[in-house]
Amino acid sequence: MARGGGQGLARVAVVVRAGAAPLWWLGVFAAGIGVLVPGVTGRRIGVLAGAALFIVAPVVVASVRRRRYTALIGSATRAGKHDVLQDRAVAVRNWRRGHRWWLAAAFLAALGSAFAVPAAGGMLLAGCGAGLRLKAAWLGRRERAENALLWARVDWLDGRGGRPAGKAVKGYRTTGVAAGDAAPGGARRRTAALV
Repeated sequence: MARGGGQGLARVAVVVRAGAAPLWWLGVFAAGIGVLVPGVTGRRIGVLAGAALFIVAPVVVASVRRRRYTALIGSATRAGKHDVLQDRAVAVRNWRRGHRWWLAAAFLAALGSAFAVPAAGGMLLAGCGAGLRLKAAWLGRRERAENALLWARVDWLDGRGGRPAGKAVKGYRTTGVAAGDAAPGGARRRTAALV
């Protein structure tokens, strides 16, 4: 908690994007290892099934709860001067620590599925990571259009540092686009090169 009744705020796009890289790379590794296993269906069918999952998964993940995000964005209020903005690295670390066992289980499941359908589980995992990146990019476009960054109260996120559009989240706060250390969409903010 901040002085004067302020709240700790985490960037919505950063929380969404936090899982994209781990899911992508775990999926790539699982698919790469899985393609070495002949599997029940054979490699060709496994890779084709994986390709279909890789196309469908990002669309599904990127569109999940979009209506809820839109409603929260529409009712966002300005952050107060005593609110504390969480660093990007802290939000990412909290999400990844909170989901580490889930990520490990998903990776093992993707590897195990290769014995039935080679590479498909890994490609599905990578597709989910791509979907989170697409959702973060959509949030970034909304932030640029509104000329405001979106923040959620840290104490409204779930115990694992995620679900920025969950039931516990009552609304978003906004700041100017220069606030915090992350660019619109949750990526690292690029600093100007020193002369």
